[in-house]
This record gives sequence, C-alpha cells and structure tokens, in this order.
Amino acid sequence: MATSGPGATNLVTPLADAHMDSVPMVAITGQVASPMIGTDAFQEADICGITMPITKHNFLVKNVRDIPRTVAEAFHIASTGRPGPVLVDISKDALQASADFAWPERLDLPGYRPVTKPHGKQVREAARMISEAKRPVLYVGGGVLRAGASAELRVLAELTGVPVVTTLMARGVFPDSHPLCVGMPGMHGDVAAVGALQKADLIVALAPASRPRHRPARQLRPRRQGRPRRHRPRGDLQNRHADVPIVGDCREVLADLVVAVRADQEKGREGDYAAWWSQLNRLRTTYPKGFDEPTDGSLSPQAVIQRLGRIAGPEASYVAGVGQHQMWAAQFIDYERPGAFMNSGGLGTMGFSVPAALGAKVGDPDRVVWSVDGDGCFQMTNQELATCAIEGVPIKVAVVNNGNLGMVRQWQTLFYEGRYSNTDLQTAPRDEKVRIPDFVRLSEAYGCVGLRCERPEDIDATIEKAMSIDDVPVVVDFTVNHDAMVWPMVGPGVSNDSIQYARDMAPTWEHED
Repeated sequence: MATSGPGATNLVTPLADAHMDSVPMVAITGQVASPMIGTDAFQEADICGITMPITKHNFLVKNVRDIPRTVAEAFHIASTGRPGPVLVDISKDALQASADFAWPERLDLPGYRPVTKPHGKQVREAARMISEAKRPVLYVGGGVLRAGASAELRVLAELTGVPVVTTLMARGVFPDSHPLCVGMPGMHGDVAAVGALQKADLIVALAPASRPRHRPARQLRPRRQGRPRRHRPRGDLQNRHADVPIVGDCREVLADLVVAVRADQEKGREGDYAAWWSQLNRLRTTYPKGFDEPTDGSLSPQAVIQRLGRIAGPEASYVAGVGQHQMWAAQFIDYERPGAFMNSGGLGTMGFSVPAALGAKVGDPDRVVWSVDGDGCFQMTNQELATCAIEGVPIKVAVVNNGNLGMVRQWQTLFYEGRYSNTDLQTAPRDEKVRIPDFVRLSEAYGCVGLRCERPEDIDATIEKAMSIDDVPVVVDFTVNHDAMVWPMVGPGVSNDSIQYARDMAPTWEHED
C-alpha cells in the first residue's frame, strides 16, 4: 500500500521487478479526489498510466461500491495464469465514503481466460522429439517454481534421463544433489550447463519466469543446414523459433508430458543419451566449481558464502541482493528444495535482499532466513532493519563487504582497462580502519545484533554465533577481499562458446555435431 504521488511512484521498481519475475502482487495506492484527477493537483501522479507496461492489469476506482469487486478481481488476476502484479488506484473521495460491503459471489472477466490445459497433439510431438534426440536438455525456469511443478519435473527428468539445467530463478526447483542436475547456465553459469545448451540438439524450455533471456542465450551462432533448431522459451522467440510451442500451466504440461513419454517408452521409443552424458560428465569433472583463496590473508567471499550454506543447511532460505554476491550465492550454496533461493532476476534490483528476506521470514516464520547482501545493496534498503526489529522479525543478514560495487568493478577491470569510476564505496584509506558506514554500529542503532568477521579462521564461529540468536535480527559484516571476481564468465557480445572458466582460461569444448 502506498500514498498518492511519490508513494505510488516509489512502487514502480517493485512492480517492474514482480512483473519480470512473475511474482503475484497486489498494490493499492491512494489517489487525489476524483474531481481533482487530471488537474496536476498536489501529490497527483497518473500511476495507472505510469505502470501500465509493468503490471498485468491496473484499476482506477472512483466509486466506493466498486472497491470489493475490484479488489477481488485484482487478486484473481495477480495469482492466476502467469502470475504478476496488479495495481488498484483508489481516489480519496472513494476511500473516505461509506457503503454496504458486498463481496462478489463470482467474477465476470470475459477478456481474461488464461490457458491452463496444453494441446495434446503438441505434447505428444514434444515427447516424440525427446525420444529421438541425441543431446536433449531440460532448460528449467522460475515458472516451474511458480506453478508448484517441481515434483512433476523430477518425474519427467528421471523417466527420460535427460540432463537438467536450472536458471537463476529456478535454483532449488530441482535438487543440486540429483545426478541429473547439470547446474545453472548463463553469463556466470556452470561450464557443464553452458556446454549442455551450446551442444544440445533439443532444448525443452520449461516456463522461464523472466523475459530477458540474453544471459543464457548470449550471441547466437548461425544454424547449420540440417541442424535441429534450439528450442527457446517465449521470451526468446525473437531469437529462436520454437518448433513445438506449448501453452498451458506448467504443472499440467509436465504431467501430460510424463504420460506421453511413458506411452512412447511402452512402444519401445526411448532415447539413448549415454554418449551425451559422457560428454557432459567430462565437462563437470574438468571444470568444477571452485575459487582461489586470497594470498593476503583476507576473507574469500566465495568461502564465506559456501560456509554459510553448509552451516545454515538446505532447510534455510536464502535471499540475495544483486551483484557479485548474488552470483556467488547461486554458485556456492547447494539448493535442495523449491523456494530455498530468492532473488531479483529479470530486473536485477539492488536493495532487494533485506526487504525480501523480511517478507520471506513473515511468510515462513519457523524457517531460518538469511539475507545475502553486498555493501552497496545493503546501503539502499537497510532501513528495513527497523521494521524487522520493531515487528520482531529475526532475519539474519550476511553483508559481503568488499568496499566496492563489485560487479561493476569487475567489468571495469576486464573490459575497461581498469578505469575505476564510481565503484569504490570506501571514503577513507582501508588501512586506517575507518568504516563509513560502520555496519555493526549501524545495525545496533536499528536494534539488531551486529557482528564482524575479518579473518578466515573466524568464519564458522561467526556464522554459528549468528545462528544461535533467534529473537532479534542479526547483521554480520564479512569484510572480504576487494579484488575477487565471479567465474565462470561469458563476456559481452560473444557466444557462450567463449565462456571463461577463470581469467585467461577458456574450456576446450568437446565438439560434436
């Protein structure tokens, strides 16, 4: 809920974030009195016009009697079909008026009929293509999580034996420990997962939640004559044509696809992927996840996040901000259940972590919730710690503090000849131990417990101390090495074939066409 004018415009970023990541959300904003709408009145903003491109639908309510029906429709639209945000803007005179309450017995939305049941012929065709492919991949997006379809996905994967890659938004929807899991693709994806997409002759794209798929796709190679097309999700249709486009609720699509695959297998039509798995296993063995410890005795950010994941365990929830720490959280924490990892994928909104962790803890109060944040992100929304402390919401925050906007600095190092501009967040020399801000003291001012860890030998003890505190929010300032980079990496404007496993080190692909 937000006030008119600036309150409403402050919702634009979260609405866009929810829209791109398919998050169901209803926003209710105040508006000036209906006679004043369109007159540039004090604190007036055309929030319906502003948010039209970033909401599933929005309403302007001027009559108090319309409020119940509109709110009911808003929640229905937000939570059905492809989930997303809906805005309800209510004029001041409608908010102040009185009326008899009347909740609608049924909703009449003739223009809104989400398709949930897939077309049977298309599903059978997809099953046939899976059985005939030599190098298939299940490319799993966050929409599988939104549809609650992780169980159906696992049945399909185990039934077919097809390798599974999970996007950033889908981490946890398929267990990392499962032998069919190849990892995460994308700009900072696992080499085996990127290689799987590059070498696949069939990609079964399952409900990617966010539209911009340039991170997994990158620059596209020309398709050779006779080479099977790669199958991309809806958001990539401008780049790749989907031979079998299936529209429907992902859970129903997967359930029907399982039935179709079983029917094919009973008729002796089953894929042989032994050679394909041999190729992928070579990539997994040759290019595992890893990192180098700093030589100066400072903390490795990757080690901090890895130890956090192992100590807090798979039953905890992890909410990342955006930047290097987001990628390390995706890489070095093992996710075994749906919903274990939350982050801003499509919009990439810095400041996401702390308020989202607050929501995650309120939504699941018995579960440990860790906000994995960077020092840049943390300074954007750490005021929400006041809400956590006042309302008794004991989240835990790990601030991966490298004194920089790390991801931007990494690009400046690699692609802009080290011309560092506006990325150093330290206003005083590092050796003076002057901290602006001092995150420990800032956290204490907000009514939280503040901890600091600066030595590798203290990582485990610091995390365990934070885990032992469960009645107030805890913030841990992990002061880490400022030169650490995220690897692997696909540079700008190049094919995934050019992925670098580490600086000046590119994998040797097993070429197979």
